Amino acid sequence: MAKVKLTKNELKKQKDSLKRFTRYLPTLQLKKQQLQMVIRQVESQINEKKKEIAKYEDTLSDWISVFGEEVGLDDLINIKEIEKDTGNIAGVDIPIFRRLEFEPIEYNLFEMPLWVDQGVVTMKELAALNAEIEVLLEQKRLLDDELRTTTQRVNLFEKVKIPETREIIRKIGIYLGDQQTAAVVRGKMAKGKVVKVS
Repeated sequence: MAKVKLTKNELKKQKDSLKRFTRYLPTLQLKKQQLQMVIRQVESQINEKKKEIAKYEDTLSDWISVFGEEVGLDDLINIKEIEKDTGNIAGVDIPIFRRLEFEPIEYNLFEMPLWVDQGVVTMKELAALNAEIEVLLEQKRLLDDELRTTTQRVNLFEKVKIPETREIIRKIGIYLGDQQTAAVVRGKMAKGKVVKVS
């Protein structure tokens, strides 16, 4: 705690600071709650996407040996770009997944097995789900960082700034009260001396 002047001006300054801290604290607490809620929603979305991937993998488990056969589906799928927007949650800019765009790859339908078309569609869907999970994980990371900062600020105000300011106000109040009492005593003593002299 820094050295504080024991004056009325300092008392007013500290009271103004306390008022500002107590007014700002509920906003920070609300932001913290909102971030926690959104993080839980993002985690839930990530889990849902992982379940969707697991469903695809279960339905494709019969095909897995076929996929590895003669045709590599990786050669038939090429991601062009991940289309994202930017959103804002509690003052945090986060990426929002829009869609995954693939480069068109042509292949000879007569040379490829019949299952290739369905395999390409399924692999594209899986790639889109994985890309969406990556964007959701980035959202979660950004929100976690902001939550950590906000929690530190809430703790700073609750546990340090507000108690420290109240203590300073108390000390200044005691000092100014003592000074006022001393001034009254000095005034009475001076009055008593003036009365004796007259």
